[in-house]
Amino acid sequence: MKKRRKWILLGSALMLLLLFGLSQFYVSIMKDEWNEKRAAEDIAGTRAGLTQVKKAQKSIWDENSIYWVLTGKNEAGIEMMVWVQFTKDGKIAEGDNAVYGVELSRGTSEQKIRSLIEAQLPDITIKRLMPGVYNGEYAWQLFYEQGDRYYYKFFRFADGTPIGEGYSLPNR
Repeated sequence: MKKRRKWILLGSALMLLLLFGLSQFYVSIMKDEWNEKRAAEDIAGTRAGLTQVKKAQKSIWDENSIYWVLTGKNEAGIEMMVWVQFTKDGKIAEGDNAVYGVELSRGTSEQKIRSLIEAQLPDITIKRLMPGVYNGEYAWQLFYEQGDRYYYKFFRFADGTPIGEGYSLPNR
């Protein structure tokens, strides 16, 4: 009986040690991502007046289009969207265009762009819709499935119009 109890305690201790190690591994992997998000929230508050963040999404299209896009409210309670550009090294980009904030009413909301997409592309399955930047324009990035293929398509944030023809990905 004592041997069995000893093995149960030893097994439990090893399990706890394994769980602790896995949690520390996860924290070490995610630390840079969390620091970027926190930096984006701080600068969005300072330079764009964002006081409450409801949603934060990281958008990467190429090495010059790495953005954290924050949705929330300013001090007056007005819904805003703020794009914060980062370098490939995880630092906030420098320059006047590194942070861009706009009231959501002056652009296309997620609900409105979903309605526009549904009207223009009725037979698709949306896999992901997120704000980002494409060819220097603030945009909505749509990743969708149509038939047995996947596509990317971009829509201007300002008015919801499509940007270019989009991209077709190879078959599975």
